[in-house]
Amino acid sequence: MNRICNLFGIKYPVIQGGMVWCSGWRLVTAVSNAGGLGLLGAGSMHPEMLQAQIEKCRSVTDKPFGVNVPLMYPEIDRLMQLIIDQKIKIVFTSGGNPKLWTQKLKDNGITVAHVVSSSKFAQKCVEAGVDAIVAEGFEAGGHDGREETTTMSLIPPVRQITDLPLMAAGGIGSGEAMLAAFALGADGVQIGTRFALTQESSGHDNYKNLCLTLEEGDTKLMLKKVMPTRLAKSAYASLIQAAEDRGASPDELLAIRGKGRAKKGMLEGDLENGELEIGQIAAQFRTQQSVADVMQSIIGGFRDGLTRLDQQVADVFGTNQ
Repeated sequence: MNRICNLFGIKYPVIQGGMVWCSGWRLVTAVSNAGGLGLLGAGSMHPEMLQAQIEKCRSVTDKPFGVNVPLMYPEIDRLMQLIIDQKIKIVFTSGGNPKLWTQKLKDNGITVAHVVSSSKFAQKCVEAGVDAIVAEGFEAGGHDGREETTTMSLIPPVRQITDLPLMAAGGIGSGEAMLAAFALGADGVQIGTRFALTQESSGHDNYKNLCLTLEEGDTKLMLKKVMPTRLAKSAYASLIQAAEDRGASPDELLAIRGKGRAKKGMLEGDLENGELEIGQIAAQFRTQQSVADVMQSIIGGFRDGLTRLDQQVADVFGTNQ
């Protein structure tokens, strides 16, 4: 059995990224019910809201689901205690040192995966005792690593240093991309952008519809001096770009950014003043689909791609190789 499926108790090795303002209970349960693993995006939730979202999930699915927790979350102690008290079984952590919480979570029967942007941080995950690793390339939306290492360049070195179950993320939105990640050593994939643009995503329709018009090159990794973030083109992104071009300091960039920009853009649909976080792969999609249709497309694409690959191998090496 596939190691990711076995670890999380799911049908397909497809994890939905725990994206701020998009990963509410409707998206999470739709992904889990379709055979993947849905993750609540706790980074945009106060503990009380997270508890309500957990209760909603449990009321509509009996499938496994988890919680994604950015380790720089301001109420991290309360949030983690809530997760433990609620007997959540799966937690994905990101944006911090995995040693801080991994053992505490595992001591409470929780399976822990951590998201990394380099093999250096993957080694820290091994030392911290995580159960699985997500190797996320800088094609991804939202908060990325400063290294700007692509997903296809990141999977092999991470696989080289560890035999832990490994998921690939960043620029993956199809079964064919999933197959490519598997060829490089991944056991599963984490998909954000494509699920962010589904009907069940809690993102605002203005945000989703804008992202579904993006062309190649319409997203860019910005704010590297403070918190690297991939953004779609917008008036706000142009403001940040102008500040970075003139050499703005971290303090000035933080002042321009202010507070609540991601909520304003992604949840409330303010396309001028909001922060529109999305991955490069958005340029490949043009319509809002249901999660069920997306999952069917991904799994079907994986199987079709594998069939084509088998034929290509036969064409090159002969059927007896």
